Formats: sequence, structure tokens, C-alpha cells
Amino acid sequence: MNQGYILLIVSVVLVIVALLVILKLIGIVVIKSSEVGIVEKWWSPKGSLNKQIIALNGEAGFQPTLLRAGIHLKTPLMYKIHRASLITIPQGKIGYVFSRDGETLEVSQTLGRVVTESDNFQDVLGFLKNGGQKGPQRAILREGTYAFNLAQFIIITENGVYSLTTTKAENQQVQTMAEKIRKLDGFNPVIINGKDDSIGIVTVNDGPGLQNEVLIAPIVGDKADRENYHNNFQDPEKFLKAGGFKGRQMQVLVDGTYFVNRLFATVEYLPKTTINIGEVGVVVSYYGDKGKDVTGDTYKHGELVPEGSKGIWEAALAPGKYAFNTYAGKVVKVPTTNVILKWISGQNGNHKLDENLKEISLITKDAFEPSLPLTVVMHIDYKKASRVIQRFGDVKLLIEQSLDPMIAGYFKNIGQTMTLVELIQNRSEIQNKASEEMKEKFIKYDLELEEVLIGTPVASKNDNRIDTILAQLRDRQLATEQIATFEAEQKAAEKEIELNKAKAASSRQADLTASSVEIQIKENEGKAQLLVAKQIAEKTKAEAEANLYKQQKEAEAKAYTTKQEAEAKAYAIEKEANANSKQISLIGSAEASKIKSIGEAQADKEAKIGISRAIAAKEQVNAYGGPQYQVIQDVMSKLAEALKESKIDLVPKTYISNSNSGKTPNALEGILDLLLAKMSNEDYIQKELSPKAKEIEDAIRKSLK
Repeated sequence: MNQGYILLIVSVVLVIVALLVILKLIGIVVIKSSEVGIVEKWWSPKGSLNKQIIALNGEAGFQPTLLRAGIHLKTPLMYKIHRASLITIPQGKIGYVFSRDGETLEVSQTLGRVVTESDNFQDVLGFLKNGGQKGPQRAILREGTYAFNLAQFIIITENGVYSLTTTKAENQQVQTMAEKIRKLDGFNPVIINGKDDSIGIVTVNDGPGLQNEVLIAPIVGDKADRENYHNNFQDPEKFLKAGGFKGRQMQVLVDGTYFVNRLFATVEYLPKTTINIGEVGVVVSYYGDKGKDVTGDTYKHGELVPEGSKGIWEAALAPGKYAFNTYAGKVVKVPTTNVILKWISGQNGNHKLDENLKEISLITKDAFEPSLPLTVVMHIDYKKASRVIQRFGDVKLLIEQSLDPMIAGYFKNIGQTMTLVELIQNRSEIQNKASEEMKEKFIKYDLELEEVLIGTPVASKNDNRIDTILAQLRDRQLATEQIATFEAEQKAAEKEIELNKAKAASSRQADLTASSVEIQIKENEGKAQLLVAKQIAEKTKAEAEANLYKQQKEAEAKAYTTKQEAEAKAYAIEKEANANSKQISLIGSAEASKIKSIGEAQADKEAKIGISRAIAAKEQVNAYGGPQYQVIQDVMSKLAEALKESKIDLVPKTYISNSNSGKTPNALEGILDLLLAKMSNEDYIQKELSPKAKEIEDAIRKSLK
């Protein structure tokens, strides 16, 4: 039984192994949804490929069809499956394609043609059967996820290069192409920003070349309603079908976003052409057909052509912004406001067109060589701006090569006909005449002269003769003015003499009348003066009386005021004295009463104290045993106080006793004897003993008696 079980297990294992071998031979392949399977055929009854990479007819090699997500049966005996991830192009980015197989590019081609049947290069069979070509492709990849056969196509994106197998030459070519695209910012769309006021100049790198005389490719396929509208170079195939040429294009890109294949066309950013207010832009076009001259037969200085033709356009550009291709022509800006030109060194007008102008050197009739500063105001008619540019090429060239010699020659001719003084004195006349005559000359240059302003002639640095002439001229003018002044004063004096003579003659004829009138006048004047004197006297008297009365009244008022003030002051003093006397009396009475009260109280106090002391003394005497003992106590007390206040030695240095009793005296008796001896000296008593000692002495004497 064990042997049978083992045989069963072995049989099952053999069956499983056989099944696995069968499945392996059948070739079950599972492809995820995020990848594709690239099929490579090991062998085929139809043979192998020669120069092709993709087997279109079942030959051995890479097959055009991919394996997508799911389970597939591909026996490993015939196929090898290469797995590759789906490729995603991010939004707003561009991907490029390099084809390894297909038709060879034509001589005029640099990129493979667009095959619309290839489903954005995901259908290899459709690409190759519909004329797909080798090499870099014109068509680009926009944002999205793609399933590519990387055996046929190499995909170049910003994130990297995707391929299955490549040769060394292919790899180098693809890497070079990727680097070029990166330098051209080709993985991003072309963005023309209106804020930058820029335009895009396009240069196409594919297609037929231009003819020798043509410098810029004409505009083709720019109409949106036409079949070959290439939508601003975003559809290269339609551009070429519309007849587009290789090279720099006349058509420009304006504001917007464009998904342009940078391998097909490069874009250069240039600023827009701006014509400011106060100027116009004359277009000199290098592009277009030869236009018909619009100036007419009478204009012999050149030709002007209509807009869009090659040459100088008749109509200038008005103020504004233009997307003008500066490779196809240039715009010459011409001022239409008044232009101020200064023939003065170091000074310039507002347009800076006179930077190289300087004073005009003259030679006068009297051989002086002054420099004449000059200012000219002119303007250019905007309708004639194209004529000016066609004739002179540039406004600054017109001024420096035409106006400067013409004006300098004109004033040199005038300077030779006049002396220096005449040139200075006649400046206003010369200026007016020059303005009139030069207007006709400016019209011949298609210019309009407004005014000519002449300055004062200036001498050179080392020549002071002009200053001398000017000083003499000023002196001469001063002398002339003085002569005129003297003549006027002389005429005035003569007129004054004639006037005085006339006045004298007239006064003689009126002497009599004047004397009579004078007498009457004097009389009237005397009466008037007398009357005035009387009035003055009366007035003076009245004023004196008034002043006297005023002084009297003022004296009386002052005396009365003084009297009243004295009386008031005396009354105040009297009142104050009475008040003080009464106050002093009251104070004295109060003080006497106070002293009396205090004395009575003190006497009463002393009486009571004496009585108290007497009672105490009596009681003390009784306590001591009698009056004699009390006297001794008092004597000893006072003695002690006297000894304290005096400086008598308590123990004498030498003691002499005169006692005959034979007894040894005690200390107290010795002191008493010594004290009594001292007391016998009156001077000592008076000088040494204090009043307290005297009291003691009196007490002792009383006690001894």
C-alpha cells in the first residue's frame, strides 16, 4: 500500500510537470494595463529581414503589432516578449519621435513627413504602409499617454529618451537631437507675451530652399478658411503643401501659445516696432515684388512704392505698435514736430539731430574771422516723410550732409559783404532776410522752415580784436548819445531865455496896476493882522484867567484834602492810643490779680509746708529723744553738706592735740575742733565758707550756747 501511494504521488507530479512544460511550450504571457508587450519573432518560415527592422509580412524580427493588457499565447519557441511601460507626455509639454524604419528622406527633407494614418505613431503598420520615413519626424506628440512600439520608434521627452534597442550611431544621433531640442526650449510651446511687446520671427528648417534673389520666404497658408492653413507653423505638412519655403519667414508670430516642432522651425523673439506720437515710420521693405512708382514723372529723386512692395513705401506708419518683421525691412522714424537745430558747440536740440553741428566760421569784409552761432527751427510734413527718406536716406544725414553746407555757405556769403560792425548792427535785418530766402531752399528739400535765429558773432580764443571793435563801437555810441544830450540841453536853455524875456516885457506893462493892488493888499493884510492880534490877546487873557482860577481851585481842593487826611489820621491815632491804654490797663489789672493770686497761693503753700515741716520736726525731735539730739542731727547734716561743697581735707595731714585731759579724742571731736579753729578766722569765713557753712556755724554756735 505504501508503494502504491508513492506511485500515485509520482504520477501526479509527472502530470503537473508535463502540464507546466506544455503551458510553457504554448507560451502564456500576461501583460499589465500599464505596459505593452513588444513581440520579437525568433524564426519564421517566411525567412528573415534584410535592411528592415520591422517585419511587415511575418518574417523573423520585431513585429509591428503590440501586445496590450491581458493574457496572450506566444510560445517561447518562436517569440520573445519585451515589456515596456506606457509613455506619458505631461500637459503643456511636447514630445519628439525618431523613426528607426521606413522610407529614406528626400534630398530637400530634414524631417520625416506626417502620416496621419499612424494614430500618433501608435500604429506601426499604418505608419510604414502609408509612406512613413526614417529619422526625426515633423509631427510632434502632445499631452497624453501612448503605447509605442519602441523597436520602431525612439521617443524623446523632457524627462528622458525611451527606446528598446539602438545602435551606437542611432544612440549618438538621438542624444544630439535631444540636446538641441533642450537648448531651443523645444519641450515647451512657444509663448508670445503681449506684456513684453514682442513678436516671434520664424525660421523653417525643412522644405525647398529660396531662390537666390529672395531674402525672406513669402507668407503662405495664413488663411484659416483655406485647406492648407498651417495654423502658424503648427502643422508642418500643410505649410509645405501650401508652398512654404525653407528659411526665415515673412510671417511672424504674435501674442499667443504655439506648439511648434523646434526641429522643423525655430523662433526668435524681437520687440514690436513702436512709433511714438510726434513721429511717423517710413518703411524700407526688402520683401515683395517690384512695385509701381507712385511719385510721377516730375519727381526725379527716386521711386516710392505701395505698401507690400519692395522699396520705400509711399505711406508712412502712423503712431502705434506694429508686428513688423525687421528682417524683411526697416522702419526709419521721422519727427513731425518742430525740430530745433543748433549750430552751437555743446548744445543740442530735443531730437539730438544736431550733435555734430558747430558755429559757422565767417570772414567779414574787414577781414575779421568771427564764429556765428545759429539756431534753425524746421519741421517735416508727415505726408512728405517718405520723400525725405527716399531722397536722403536718414534725417540726420540730411542735416549733416545737405542742410549744414547749404546754411554755412549762405551765411559765409553774407559775411563777406559786410564789416564786423555792420554784421552786428544789421543782425535783425539779416535774420529776417535769411528766414525769407532760406524757406525757398528748404522747400526744395521737402522741408518747411519756421524760423532762423542768429546769435552774436564770437571771436576765437586767441583773438581779442573783436572785443576791441565792440568796445570802440560802444564808446562811439556813448559819444553820440552825449552830443545829442548836449544839443537838447542847449535848445532848452535858449527856450528858457526867450521865456524870461517875454515875462519881463509883460511885467513892465502891469506895474501900475500891480502897485495899486499891492497897496490895497497891504492895507487889508494889516487890518487882518490887527484883528488877528486882538483875537490872540483876548484868547491869551482868557486862557490866563482860566489857568489862575484852575490853580486856585486845585489849591483849595488840595488844602481841604490835606486837612481831612490830617484829621482822619489824628482821630485814628487817638482811637489807637485809647485802645492801647485801655488794653494796657486791663493787662496790668490782670497781671496784678495774677501776681496776687500766685503770691497768696504760694504763701498758703509755704504756710502749709512750714506747718507740715514743724509737725514733722516735732515728731522727729521726739523720735530722736529730745531737742538736743535733733540739733545735733541738724548740725551733722549741714556739716556733711558743707564738707561736700568745700575742699577741706577730711583727714588732716598733721594733727596737734592740746587736750590736757589725757584722753584720746575721737574723729568727730577732732573735726569739730579743726572746724572751730578755722571758723575763728573771719577772713576764711567770709572767703571760704559758703552760705550753707554759715548756717552750720550759726547752728553750732547756738547749740554750744
